[in-house]
Amino acid sequence: MKNTFYLLLLGSILMNCAPKKNIQNVDVQKYINTITSEELRTHLTIVASDEMEGRNTGSEGQKKAGRYLIEQHKSSGLSYPKGATDFYQKVPSEYMKKGFSPALPDSENIWTFIEGSELPEEIVVVSAHYDHVGVKNDEVYNGADDDGSGTVALLEIAQAFQLAKKEGNGPKRSILILHVTGEEYGLHGSRYYSENPLFPLKNTVANVNIDMIGRRDDLHKNTNNFVYIIGSDYLSTDLYKVCEEVNKTHIKLELDYKYNDRNDPNRFYYRSDHYNFAKNGIPSVFFFSGTHVDYHKPTDEVDKIEFDALAKRTQLAFAVAWEIANREKRLVVDKSGN
Repeated sequence: MKNTFYLLLLGSILMNCAPKKNIQNVDVQKYINTITSEELRTHLTIVASDEMEGRNTGSEGQKKAGRYLIEQHKSSGLSYPKGATDFYQKVPSEYMKKGFSPALPDSENIWTFIEGSELPEEIVVVSAHYDHVGVKNDEVYNGADDDGSGTVALLEIAQAFQLAKKEGNGPKRSILILHVTGEEYGLHGSRYYSENPLFPLKNTVANVNIDMIGRRDDLHKNTNNFVYIIGSDYLSTDLYKVCEEVNKTHIKLELDYKYNDRNDPNRFYYRSDHYNFAKNGIPSVFFFSGTHVDYHKPTDEVDKIEFDALAKRTQLAFAVAWEIANREKRLVVDKSGN
C-alpha cells in the first residue's frame, strides 16, 4: 500500500513538472489560412439572404439566422460556454425600450466558447452584431456588410480556434465568441452582456469587435487592402502594439487610424458594440471598413461584398485575438480612455 502511494505521488509530481507546450512556437499562419473567402461567401449567402428577412431584432428572420449560426458552430465542434445552459443569452424586450426606438420583441445574444488551456478564467471576447433592420416598404434590407460580414467572420474565427484546440494548440486564455443583438437600436445586446456578464468583467482581458468589414469606401477607391482600426490605443498601449505587430507579421493590411481621432465627427468609437466593453475599462479594438452608398439601404447585398478583403480583415481579427489569448501576460490597462 505504501509503495503504491509513493508511486502515485511520484507520477503526480512528474506530470506537474512536465514542460508545457510553448504556444509561441505554434505556426499561427496555418490557422490564419483556414479563414477563406470561399467559406465566408458560403455563410454570408445564407445569413444575408431574403430568407432571413433582414434579421430585424427579435424577428423570426433573425432567430432563423441565429439557428444557422448555432448549427455552424456545432458542426465545428463548438459548444456553449461553461455556466450557460444553451447557446442563448436572452435579452428581454423590456430591456431594449428607448424613447426613440420602436417596440422590440425579446431577442437573444448567441455565444460559443473555446476554453483556455492555462488561464481559462481569463476571457477574450470576440464580438459582432447579427441583427439588421428587417423589411421596410416590402423591401428586404439584407445587411450583407452591416453586419453580415462581421457575423460570418465570427464563424470562421471560432472554427480556426477550435481547430487549433483539437490539434493540441488551443489558446492559453479562453475565447468567448459573442454574436450580439439589438445593435441597430442602441447597442442593446452588448450593453446587456456588459451588465449581465457570464464571466466577471474583471477577468475579461480584451474585446475584439467587428462591424462592417466587407467593402471599401470612397477614401479607398483604388484599393481594398486596408481596414480602419478604432480604439486600440485608448486604454492599452499593449493592445495598440499587438495590432500593429500582428498585422505587420501576418496580414499586411494598411491600418487606417482616420476614425480613431477622439474628435472625429462620425463618433464611430461610440457607435459599435466594443464601446460597452471599453466604457468598463476593458481594452477594445474595433475593425471597420467604412460606410458606403448602400449603408442601411436594401442594396447592401452579398454581390457587392469584396470577399478577398473580408477574408484578410477576418484573418487580422483572428490573429489579434490569438496573440492576446496566448501572450505571457494579460494586456495592461495604462490609459484612462478619455
